[in-house]
Amino acid sequence: MAQNQNTLGGEITFAGKGLHTGARVTMTVHPAPENHGIVFRRTDIEGMPEIPALCDYVTDTSRGTTIERGEARVSTIEHIMSALWTMGVDNALIDIDGPETPIMDGSAREYASEIERVGLAEQKAARRYYEVTEKQVYTIPEKGVAIILYPDDEFSVSVHVDYNSKVIGNQYAVWSPGDNYTEKIAPCRTFVFLHELEALFKMGLIKGGDVDNAIVVVENPVTDEQLKHLSTLFGRDDIRVTGGYLNNLELRANNELARHKLLDLLGDFALLGMRIKGRVWATRPGHFANTEFMKQTRLRIRRDGVKPTFKYDPRQQPIYDINDIRTMLPHRFPCLLIDRVFHIDSTSVAAIKQVTINEPFFQGHFPEEPIMPGVLIVEAMAQCCGAFILGSVDNPADYSTYFLRIDNVRFKHKVVPGDTLQIEVHLTEPFRRGIATVEGKAFVGDTLACEATLMAQISKKQK
Repeated sequence: MAQNQNTLGGEITFAGKGLHTGARVTMTVHPAPENHGIVFRRTDIEGMPEIPALCDYVTDTSRGTTIERGEARVSTIEHIMSALWTMGVDNALIDIDGPETPIMDGSAREYASEIERVGLAEQKAARRYYEVTEKQVYTIPEKGVAIILYPDDEFSVSVHVDYNSKVIGNQYAVWSPGDNYTEKIAPCRTFVFLHELEALFKMGLIKGGDVDNAIVVVENPVTDEQLKHLSTLFGRDDIRVTGGYLNNLELRANNELARHKLLDLLGDFALLGMRIKGRVWATRPGHFANTEFMKQTRLRIRRDGVKPTFKYDPRQQPIYDINDIRTMLPHRFPCLLIDRVFHIDSTSVAAIKQVTINEPFFQGHFPEEPIMPGVLIVEAMAQCCGAFILGSVDNPADYSTYFLRIDNVRFKHKVVPGDTLQIEVHLTEPFRRGIATVEGKAFVGDTLACEATLMAQISKKQK
């Protein structure tokens, strides 16, 4: 049986510096309603813009995963995403007052500890799963990178790393259902090779990095002069090499580096936006490969067809019948294009349009081959959105809804007489200032007929 979605049992707050920017930031993770997903909100930017934690918004993976939307950008999100997603959080709003998440000790240990402390709150909506049905492969041969996704009933990950390093050697790490993430994966810290440090400093990165929040791997002997230079870079005089690592006297696991790569992969795979039923085998994974593979997977999901989120049962009493809809929407024959609303929650709505041969548009579109015009399917989505918005205000008859934008319209399947058109609208951003941005989909049975992104505004009628 499918599990339900979860959010946090309470809010949690973290403060610290960003690994690459060095900026001091405060980050608060709030519970969020079902179907909200995980969303970052930049509270230090006017209007507090939001960025959904999805691979669609990944813009940089040079030394961490960065998402960006418009003027808003948040870097190094993989550790908090790894902890939230792997520990079962589906919906959260993350307020952050700077451009990068706090690095803490270079692991996800404190994140996991706080999530464990507040616990989870189960929600009513079912989780969405991507069920892998065939082997999928992503490779970068020249770098020895390979990620393979196999069909399976549950999600599991095996990671292998080999950097031709005499210090690290070959390392393996495994994540299986039932493993304790807080103990096994979360404490494992990020790492860097000593020979990479100078270049990273020159690139303006790791401004917040030090030997307390990263493992520094030392491959070759280090001279006193190099140690002195490192002391200057890190601003401390106790720099030393111990057992092939800079100042790290004891690893938290003998395969800590492989486990950290697994931690990162879990965080990056969370950007698919839905749970995976499949088994992952990864060799030398990194943020670029992880997120590119998830982008390809999202495209595959779209290509293979999206299924309806909600199931229509004509025996059930609708949320709004046609008389309710007529009190909300100003549309009348021949332009009223939804017959009943059968589902509504805080972020989504679903409606039905029964398409019959008596529709007036079939007289001209087309007499010998009746097909519902695509523009009217989009209009039905807009009316569904209007019913959603107007259902949340008092005296809906005093308001009208207007299109502001229509983007990314795609027609996948023709709609003909006899079809029951199921229209679903999902909020992609919180409803504010009378404006709603939604993702609309129209189905015939389980077949996607049309999809579009709509922006609509509610406005009080002038008297």
